[in-house]
Amino acid sequence: MSIDPHGGTLVDRLLTGDALEAAKTRAKSLPTLKIDTYAAFDVDCIAKGIFSPLTGFMGEAQVKSVMDNMEVRPGVPWAIPILLAASKAEADGFEIGGEVALEDDEGDIAAILTLSEKFDVDRTALVEKVYRTTSDEHPGVAYTLGMGEVFLAGDLDVLKARSIEHQDHNLTPTQTRAEFEKKGWKRIVAFQTRNPIHRAHEYLTKCALEMCDGLLIHPLMGTTKSDDIPGDVRMACYESIIEHYYHEDHTMLSLMPVNMRYAGPREAVMHAIIRRNYGCTHIIIGRDHAGVGKFYGTYDAHEVFNEIDADALGITPIFFDHSFFCKACGNMGSIKTCPHGNEDHVFLSGTKVRDMLQAGEMPPGEFTRPEVAKILIEWATA
Repeated sequence: MSIDPHGGTLVDRLLTGDALEAAKTRAKSLPTLKIDTYAAFDVDCIAKGIFSPLTGFMGEAQVKSVMDNMEVRPGVPWAIPILLAASKAEADGFEIGGEVALEDDEGDIAAILTLSEKFDVDRTALVEKVYRTTSDEHPGVAYTLGMGEVFLAGDLDVLKARSIEHQDHNLTPTQTRAEFEKKGWKRIVAFQTRNPIHRAHEYLTKCALEMCDGLLIHPLMGTTKSDDIPGDVRMACYESIIEHYYHEDHTMLSLMPVNMRYAGPREAVMHAIIRRNYGCTHIIIGRDHAGVGKFYGTYDAHEVFNEIDADALGITPIFFDHSFFCKACGNMGSIKTCPHGNEDHVFLSGTKVRDMLQAGEMPPGEFTRPEVAKILIEWATA
């Protein structure tokens, strides 16, 4: 028996058949709003049930409930508002109760919004509660403060399923649930990542897998920061390390086409909810999950789950401390398992690793597998 989706129903807003053809015809006569890549990914997430139970973009009451209570409705946890914005001039041309065609960044009509509400909220309060900072050096804050003056709410009818690179790995929640059923997995742990898997990641994923039937390596492939490693490079790294170091009967790779919001603790909650919708029963929450810069404490993303009703969340977070290779132990470990001091621990910062890669130097085997290092060196020195 698979885990229930968040809110009880797996949403599907993708039109097909006659309904799709009718919507395409109707869209030609509707006022149009051009949306960016970020909003287009959110439309896709709503369409495929990744954001279940959302059926469209949030209204003012939902946004305030999420801000203040971390609930989209009573008893249903939610941590980050899902917003669609327009300029005041654009919004003035849309009627409440009417329909708006949403033209995506690829020039296609991706969806029709049935407009239920036009509103705004205190943007400073919004970013302070969601991102725990008002600094525009935070990418999520900068994006949110730069959105149009008016938020638009309403249900979506979606005409287009968005495709991304490595589309064969871009499984919907319905598809991952079917795969888990086929494999006979009952306890499935998800691993969230936006970086190549290094030895510490490998260690904690395998520790979690010892408690579960299957591991879903689920890299985020929506919009990310410009200095993050490109998706195609990361995919090559994932495929290589899975081929050489993970058991094929207990490991699955699928992509998560969701925007990276860098919201730290609140995003950790969102990542848990999303993985529940994909059919996972557990999720790995590491140190500084979904963090950026120095905006969050090392374990803020662990502590936030104390504010969420575990039964309502419906998926079990597995918390991990900082992991490393210990020369004295001759093995991977963490501050919970290793008794030795920092002088025996192999720590490499992201900056140090990038410097090594750009110089064509192989990072030590204690940090990353050689197959992964080779891919990264070829990318960094190209």
